[in-house]
Amino acid sequence: MSSSPPRVDVVIPAFNEEASLPLVLAAIPSPPVDRVVVVDNNSTDRTADVAARDGALVVHETRAGYGSACLAGLAHLRHHDPPDIVVFLDADFSDHPEELPQVIQPLLDGEADLVIGSRTLGNRQPGALLPQARVGNVIACRLIQLLYGHRYTDLGPFRAIRWTALEALQMTDLDFGWTAEMQVKALRHDLQVIDVPVSYRKRIGVSKITGTIKGTVLAGYKIIYTVLRYSTGR
Repeated sequence: MSSSPPRVDVVIPAFNEEASLPLVLAAIPSPPVDRVVVVDNNSTDRTADVAARDGALVVHETRAGYGSACLAGLAHLRHHDPPDIVVFLDADFSDHPEELPQVIQPLLDGEADLVIGSRTLGNRQPGALLPQARVGNVIACRLIQLLYGHRYTDLGPFRAIRWTALEALQMTDLDFGWTAEMQVKALRHDLQVIDVPVSYRKRIGVSKITGTIKGTVLAGYKIIYTVLRYSTGR
């Protein structure tokens, strides 16, 4: 008797993304995705309304921060029949949700516990990955290689991870350090990690992070701090 396929859920942190979110939700393939959880991170527009209208489960998180929204989405799944695999997507339509099957394939094949969708390995629309984001990626990835001995090519938001592996990481970051925390903790826990190419386009609207000088500086500082913090004792 054949076993049922792994259950795949998607978590989408969203802050004022009512224009782009319907496009993201419409592009998510089902199957393999079972549930989509949109975490409304204290939006002032109709983000929550359009998410519910288009079939997503809506979770509200008033604490500002990318990590806060991700943690709220995971808390909801933890108390409502957790999946086998969690996929994280941005709400700005810069990712290509239709590429989700190729992101989760290494998990399905038993080759990885964590898969990073690498924008630097995939096709990028000109101008989609801003110069400050490219430089920050290079610095962070090289620092991780130096301190942890593994070469990542990106800290991209489009990623998939086994639920059991994610729970073991005990994620805590509330803002800009979320992606870096996951990737360095995965190495500290000896998880199998793989980068796969994903496409990337210009986002709809202005980035809350790399779209401003303040956001860029704060994000850069927090990412480097996070990489250094978890290297202690190695």
